Amino acid sequence: MAQEIERKFLVSGDFSPFVTRRERIVQGYLCADAERTVRVRICGDKAFLTVKSATVAGSWSRYEFETPIPTADAEEMLKLCLPGVIDKHRHWIEAGKHTWEVDVFHGDNEGLVVAEIELESEDEAFAKPDWVGDEVTHDPRYYNSALAQLPFTKFSSPNRTS
Repeated sequence: MAQEIERKFLVSGDFSPFVTRRERIVQGYLCADAERTVRVRICGDKAFLTVKSATVAGSWSRYEFETPIPTADAEEMLKLCLPGVIDKHRHWIEAGKHTWEVDVFHGDNEGLVVAEIELESEDEAFAKPDWVGDEVTHDPRYYNSALAQLPFTKFSSPNRTS
């Protein structure tokens, strides 16, 4: 089984000098509930169908299954998705043996910038760059599936982090 161990952080500084690659991502959700999500994603000229489980309580782990699909199929499937499409640019940053993925959101999530790092184990050490801010791994508001339903610009807190 494919397992994802991911940590998520707000970005609080300038990461742009470290970017090695950038792609636009558009994604929608065929299913987005507390137990699972089924996502359709177009990233550049490639497309994927992804199924993710809920995060295991008290951990950073969850199951993830991702399958490439034809881009034309993904474009049609996006029309079947729940309301609220995620539109963002992803930036990849190499840092030692890890790759940080920094998402700069557009549309209703404009102003949100999130960095993610995937780990091999939950206790794996990693260097946190200066531009990485507060951790939001366990804040469900920052899941992309949640942002599709309740965008960042609609968060009730003035600083949008609490």
